[in-house]
Amino acid sequence: MDGTFAVNAQTRKSLDIIAFADGLPSAELLRFVQRLETLGYETVWIPEFFGREPYSTVAYLLGRTRHIKIATGIANVYARDAIVTAQHRHGLAELSEGRFVLGLGVSHPPMAEAHGAVWQPPLKKMREYLDVLESFNVQAPKPQTLAPLWISAHGPKLLGLAADRADGANTYLAPPAHTRNARQILGPDKRLNVVLHCCLCEDPVSARAAARRALSIYMPLPAYHRLWQAWGFGPADYENGPSDRLIDALVAWGSQEAIAARMNAHLEAGATQIVMSPVQAEGRETPWALIEAMAPQPV
Repeated sequence: MDGTFAVNAQTRKSLDIIAFADGLPSAELLRFVQRLETLGYETVWIPEFFGREPYSTVAYLLGRTRHIKIATGIANVYARDAIVTAQHRHGLAELSEGRFVLGLGVSHPPMAEAHGAVWQPPLKKMREYLDVLESFNVQAPKPQTLAPLWISAHGPKLLGLAADRADGANTYLAPPAHTRNARQILGPDKRLNVVLHCCLCEDPVSARAAARRALSIYMPLPAYHRLWQAWGFGPADYENGPSDRLIDALVAWGSQEAIAARMNAHLEAGATQIVMSPVQAEGRETPWALIEAMAPQPV
């Protein structure tokens, strides 16, 4: 069977892309996003690390595209105060005619400390941040355009906050069982975005090696240890690099059919949208074979 038929139309419509944009020169980043737009992807996510400031990057891309939505995925709440974020939320949504999406998260203690901030319990920090975000009266033309708000959430408390105070939640590095649990907490109407690393490679050694490279920066982080422990994984699975068992639970690798099956497992468990994080098996090139194969408008 031709691999282009391995992904059904509904699954294709439920796919976004997360782009680790800091490694791409601006012109190359723009060509990347414009190509995603041509392929019919609904949204591209721009993470925040220590490279480009995410809101200026989003503004640059929104001004040079026509249809695709651009999301912060996620913007770190320790990096700027909630009033500034409220201004970004209104301004970028208005100026892009509704194509901006605001994704927020508490990130991890090292990121907070790098900004000179004192780490707080995630629920307390996010709740207080939303209090200011929601109450700040942005001086803007009326009626205002309000960008959708997604919160990065894994534990039940933050998922509950997302259910009460946001349009939905983002999850990361979690198995389909977590997706099912998250949907139960969020309820039926909130959007649930599941980020899924994907590698179009049928050789187990190469695919898992690529996955290890992609996941290596997350292995020391206690928040993920707690998440994985809840689903039956232990220190042996992450202390010396991800085990095969952990990789196979978190990363969709193999044929297009195998990747589609993992995506469908998350969708059947309650995901609204799969946010594909494409992983290249060999080298550092953009994995266009995977991106095109899974696209809403395949080439």
